[in-house]
Amino acid sequence: MAETTENMLAISAHAQLLAGEETPQITRPSSTRPDNLKKGGVVSDPRLGVELPGLKLKNPVMPASGTCWYGQEIARDYDLNRLGAIVLKTTTLRPREGNGQPRLLKSGEEWMNCNGLHNVGVEQLLADKLVWLEENYPDLPVIASVAGNSVEEYEQVATKLNKSSHLAALELNISCPNVKAGGQAMGVDPEVVEELTRRCVQASSKPVYVKLTPNVTDITTIALAAERGGAAGLTMINTLTGLRFDLASRKPILSNVTGGVSGPALKPICLRLIHQVRQVSDIPIIGVGGITSAEDVLEYLIAGAQAVQVGSASFTDPLALPKIISALPLVMDQYGIDNLSTLRGE
Repeated sequence: MAETTENMLAISAHAQLLAGEETPQITRPSSTRPDNLKKGGVVSDPRLGVELPGLKLKNPVMPASGTCWYGQEIARDYDLNRLGAIVLKTTTLRPREGNGQPRLLKSGEEWMNCNGLHNVGVEQLLADKLVWLEENYPDLPVIASVAGNSVEEYEQVATKLNKSSHLAALELNISCPNVKAGGQAMGVDPEVVEELTRRCVQASSKPVYVKLTPNVTDITTIALAAERGGAAGLTMINTLTGLRFDLASRKPILSNVTGGVSGPALKPICLRLIHQVRQVSDIPIIGVGGITSAEDVLEYLIAGAQAVQVGSASFTDPLALPKIISALPLVMDQYGIDNLSTLRGE
């Protein structure tokens, strides 16, 4: 049975955030957070370290954009220093309210969302959110996700973000509609992807990663276009576009009609696409889609990724990321893996 945020009785705070509730209404008892996940409970295994352009990570695991907002919202659950890095909610030139409700749907292990890039805008990100992160987590690599309605808007946001000395890198969310091309997603046109990437690279002193959409015929063409534009790396992949109907009303369940599908079913698709890109390019890749375990992380590295992002797993278990990170050394020992770098492309 499909559930929207209007009828879920026990939706996690992370999912409430994605649904557009900036202050989650559910307070979890402190007993749900193990002591070793609280502030000061960080233990780092040197075997997990990963280096990417602009990013020196203590481990290869970070939250996917949109699932942790700006860090403050999930810091109640665990010490953010446990993360390899943090990817912030996608930022636009001006604040956005996002789409109407309902904009989040759960059905089994599948999630769909049509959040509509609800965010505070780049000025508040700079004045408030990044300041808090720098004061409280000065050693945590921070990646800002960037979006816009045009190439020019992406460029403007990238330029403004140069004011922050705390940002380690930018991630371009190119699944946004291009208003100058009749609403077609930015990420489906290789010429647009190359130009958008190049202009953001020129506007920023920080390495630029491009987050690819899977809703294309040939993802390698888009990946190579981003690389020609100067991308330091790729994030693969964004959500697949999906649609669900309510049987009683015979109408789409989500307010935007379609939404982005995420969850474990996405993993085989993501692995295939990463493997395809790895056949034509050595560009660094951060893999994302359907990751729920340390074993999943290792599969992504074998496919050709150097690091990963975890998204919807946090909706059902707010401690998913630190649990995955804690399990990685044990799973590495189980499979005789001494160094993560030996896995790539095996």
